[in-house]
Amino acid sequence: MNLNSPLFDRIRIRRAAEPAPQPAGLRCDAAGCEAAGEFRAPMGRLREGQYFCFCLAHVREYNNSYNYFNGMSDEAVARYLKDASVGHRPTWSMGVKRGAAGFRTDAPKPGDHADPLGAYRARQHRARAETHSPRYSPVTMRALDALGLDDAATADAIKARYKDLVKRHHPDANGGDRSREEKLREIIHAYRTLRAARLV
Repeated sequence: MNLNSPLFDRIRIRRAAEPAPQPAGLRCDAAGCEAAGEFRAPMGRLREGQYFCFCLAHVREYNNSYNYFNGMSDEAVARYLKDASVGHRPTWSMGVKRGAAGFRTDAPKPGDHADPLGAYRARQHRARAETHSPRYSPVTMRALDALGLDDAATADAIKARYKDLVKRHHPDANGGDRSREEKLREIIHAYRTLRAARLV
């Protein structure tokens, strides 16, 4: 970058705004005080932007006794604080204004009017189907199916069904017959899957 470019000669820099000079020789606004009023203190509610000038001792005394809400009722203070949360700006609810022309407060419900195309029935049917969809993963559903249960089974029902099936298919209960051993392994695996899914 060439700092000797003629473009830099045409750049004008605006000086920073200097703070407004305070008039010299202000006296403290406290009655009977002749000290210099070096410290500003707000005059109060409904006089925003206006200040008293006090000496250090009197500004401390004023700050300790200052109450912006002095003279306001509790309801007025609560209303002021509520308005302060939105910066004392007017607000209104989002959407259609209730008093607007053509706005109906008694909007029809899906069953209140004729439905010749069945649009609302289809939507209600889909919503009903979604509520009856299984609550568990396919693996968990297969494990429940292996025990002969559905997704509404409780932990006690699962335990009871497992014990019953193990007793029925165990080789000791069948006189040492190992033909049902594969089914027993499937039941044990299904029960472990349900324990991993924390259904038992």
